[in-house]
Amino acid sequence: MAIGAYTSIHLTRAGVPLELALLGAGLLSALIGCLFGAAALRVKGLYLVMATLAMQFLVDWVIVNVNAISGGAVATLQTPKVSFLFVPLESLTARYYLALAWAVVVTLFILNVKRTSFGRALVAVRDKDFAAAVIGVNIFKYKLLAFFASSFLGGVTGAILAFCFYKAVTPSQFNFDVTIQLVAMALVGGLGSVVGGFLGAGFVLLVPIVLLNLIAWIVSNGWLDISASLMAHIPLMLYGAMIIGFLLFEPLGLAKIYDNARKYLLVWPFRHTQS
Repeated sequence: MAIGAYTSIHLTRAGVPLELALLGAGLLSALIGCLFGAAALRVKGLYLVMATLAMQFLVDWVIVNVNAISGGAVATLQTPKVSFLFVPLESLTARYYLALAWAVVVTLFILNVKRTSFGRALVAVRDKDFAAAVIGVNIFKYKLLAFFASSFLGGVTGAILAFCFYKAVTPSQFNFDVTIQLVAMALVGGLGSVVGGFLGAGFVLLVPIVLLNLIAWIVSNGWLDISASLMAHIPLMLYGAMIIGFLLFEPLGLAKIYDNARKYLLVWPFRHTQS
């Protein structure tokens, strides 16, 4: 996301249209993702996590220390005035619909990718890579393609985030905390579920805000007397406890809870029986 954000800003500043800048942001992110992916193909599980985290810290270091990219650790790059498909991105409405359009495109891609040979090969490699190799799936090729596709989507998303939400980019916007937040969204929402991705993002972003407002309301009514520093940490503690609760009691996340509720409502009020 950081690579895509900075790439798109530099390309648009050089006079490249935003449509091509988004494509360039995705391609450069995909290229760098493939380089790290090629170095991490022989490892799995936690070792793969550590290898990809190495990319996080290396990219952070390069962005902060190469002034030609970011201008420095505390520098801010403002996004230039641009238009997308001849529509200026100056109003909140235009920026919202561009972000919404990208969300729809990504959702449709993820929903339909399993129907393709590429998606079926990814599923085979995910389940048992050595079994996939036996049936003729090129493991090296499809693992690299997985890194390429995910990095491309992340790069374009970072560019969309920069132009449609932040309107400026600093290195602190893409630090390790954001990575943890994204992992929490995936875990709470449910791995391998498109609906879970939306539910997890909403949960992770909105629950801390709701908890903070609820505690502030309780304190303002005099029902609880706590210090300001403790009040600032209570939502985070409750938020962390809920994530742990999901991992312990519903590892499949909110997507599974949603699926259970949907199946229940399909037969309600009649009891489902098997003959």
